[in-house]
Amino acid sequence: MAFQLKPSKKETENKTIRFPLGLIEQIEQAIQGQDVSFSGFVIQACEYALDDMEIQKKKE
Repeated sequence: MAFQLKPSKKETENKTIRFPLGLIEQIEQAIQGQDVSFSGFVIQACEYALDDMEIQKKKE
């Protein structure tokens, strides 16, 4: 399944993380004109990565 941006509202907690500047620029370009915030993109990308990791674990 391909990664697709989707708007969503969930209960959240603040966390502070550091991103390489180049990665921030890439994310900001990817979400430009989309109905998703920077945080929303990061959350969705993490969920996608975790789902993919689960699939890989089950195959092993």
